Amino acid sequence: MQINLLNLAAVKGYKPGDKATDFSLKNIDGRYISLKDYKTAKGFIVIFTCNHCPYAKAYEKRIMELDRTYASKGFPVIAINPNDPEVIPADSFENMQQLARQRGFTFPYLFDEHQKVFPVYGALHTPHAFVLHREEGDLIVRYIGAIDDNYNDAGRVDRRYVAEAVDALLEGGKPDPEVTQAIGCSIKVR
Repeated sequence: MQINLLNLAAVKGYKPGDKATDFSLKNIDGRYISLKDYKTAKGFIVIFTCNHCPYAKAYEKRIMELDRTYASKGFPVIAINPNDPEVIPADSFENMQQLARQRGFTFPYLFDEHQKVFPVYGALHTPHAFVLHREEGDLIVRYIGAIDDNYNDAGRVDRRYVAEAVDALLEGGKPDPEVTQAIGCSIKVR
């Protein structure tokens, strides 16, 4: 099966300051999840990730730690698998369910089955993080990029970009930087 890179080249996506639109995607428990379901959330850590990618695997524990740290502060993690399982069978919905059970995911792991959400966000890699902040009822994109500065070794991270962005928002400030380069596997489309 050939990967259509032209579709990824057409992805524009959000910039910091843009208003994010809601979505409704199937969670691993079969229920559909929307951001509007989280009435008291101050914002979200939306991470496009998957089962097969070595970069995504390297970040699993760090994503779980982000959820443990920030969900109770009003910024839950919402993980989304954007890959087409026809191209990468390891990223099928059934395999998502199995992985989430094995790892004990504490956050929703949603399936972008029709690949409509990742292009709106502009996600190009797994993992690719977006921090959204609720402002006057709207969800505003405040950070886009990498989770931190060392995918290879969690113990040698100098900058925790997502954590720093959420901390800045919780303190009434703005993330600095607002954009970093997400490093990971390309999103697989038909």
